[in-house]
Amino acid sequence: MLKGKHIILGISGGIAAYKSAILTRLFKKAGAEVKIVTTQNALKFVTKVTLETLSENKLYYEVFSDENDYSTEHVSLTDWGDIFVVAPATANIIGKFANGIADDALSTSLMAFNKKIYLAPSMNCKMLNNFAVQKNLDYLKKNNIHIIEAAKGFLACGYEGEGRMEEPENILSFILNDLKKKALLIGKTALVTAGPTYEAIDPVRFIGNHSSGLMGFAIAEELAQQGAKVTLITGPNNLSIHNINIKKIDVVSAENMYKECIKEFEKADITIMAAAVADYTPEIIADQKIKKTGAELIIKLKPSKDILSELGKKKRKNQLLVGFALETNNEIENARKKLKNKNLDFIVLNSLQDKGAGFKHSTNKITIIDCNKNITEFILKDKVEVAKDIVGKIIEMLG
Repeated sequence: MLKGKHIILGISGGIAAYKSAILTRLFKKAGAEVKIVTTQNALKFVTKVTLETLSENKLYYEVFSDENDYSTEHVSLTDWGDIFVVAPATANIIGKFANGIADDALSTSLMAFNKKIYLAPSMNCKMLNNFAVQKNLDYLKKNNIHIIEAAKGFLACGYEGEGRMEEPENILSFILNDLKKKALLIGKTALVTAGPTYEAIDPVRFIGNHSSGLMGFAIAEELAQQGAKVTLITGPNNLSIHNINIKKIDVVSAENMYKECIKEFEKADITIMAAAVADYTPEIIADQKIKKTGAELIIKLKPSKDILSELGKKKRKNQLLVGFALETNNEIENARKKLKNKNLDFIVLNSLQDKGAGFKHSTNKITIIDCNKNITEFILKDKVEVAKDIVGKIIEMLG
């Protein structure tokens, strides 16, 4: 859900500032990029070195500083961010924000931010219950600012009551649950294939292709971002997953992938077959390494199982099946045939004629052809953005 998100973490001057270091780690672990902005008083509780080390980004703590990248850092920072989280949010910063006061790095940044904002209050229980603080919190809530309510417990001042900043893990859960309300694939299960298959010739050699798996992995991540539970069946690659809603199954050969797909397909609402599965596999696999003799070597190949075709035969009315076509000529015509013959809802066409598309690129240029004969062409994009286009089409067809 947070993979690829830009989070601005605001820290104001309270004892709970130490928890913000843990929160930074949690955001990073969830796949987000984090930039931190603090008040001067916050740095009395947690150091600049700590925050810059954990976030892997420069700290913004002075409006006018020679270290700032821009003269209007609060504007450039907020242009970059997708989400603003203030934890801890003291009575002071809450009051400034509610009343339009911008006189330091954190308050000016909050004032310039026009996207989703979360505040995690932290203060003495008497301060929290003060009429002015309650008025400010009510006003912020009415203006769509998300308040992560303070917890009850022992406070640093010696009191016991409400006012403890919520624990970092609970702050993360609150944000994830809130974002999930906007996710359009909650409750859906998805099956995605990715990468190449390796068809063994002997214990050393294999027949394979140049697929990196990037496209399939990006689709799996985007589906999970939209709330789906994803099973990713992948051939050999060096990629890793980031979203906890993705279950990865590693396979090697086309036969391995076939067996896993058949097993998982029944449970899937959405299936996207992005893997580059070998069309042929050696008829006989040598037990020992085939020695070089200088003589001609002939390897007899047999067709591998057509996974997409088999799934198309098994597809139920309430299942959506998506295939890929990588073509070098007669692209549209060949893709349309595959769409019909394999009972697909839509097909994603790649052409090796397009520069920057296909294998071994971080970019791709696709055309989507659906079962209603609609054709949509897209420009060359990063594969992460291409995945959003593909998942967007899935959401459109499910709607």
